[in-house]
Amino acid sequence: MKKQDENRIKQLLQQSLPAVDPAASPSHDLWPAVLRRLDAEPAKAASSSIPLFDWALMAGLVVFAVSFPATIPVFLYYL
Repeated sequence: MKKQDENRIKQLLQQSLPAVDPAASPSHDLWPAVLRRLDAEPAKAASSSIPLFDWALMAGLVVFAVSFPATIPVFLYYL
């Protein structure tokens, strides 16, 4: 790349991007809001929230494995 092209790209970038004040800081801290939101939402139990589709998929996998036992190593490989 030519030096002239580099200078042109640098000039275009400086024009298109606003200057950032090095002393600038966020208007407020977001961490207290995150903590309030986490405290407000109740924790969900992982074992009771398994969708019906997942149970159906698991049942289909078991039926398929029982019907074709040679596929069991393939399923174990992909786990």
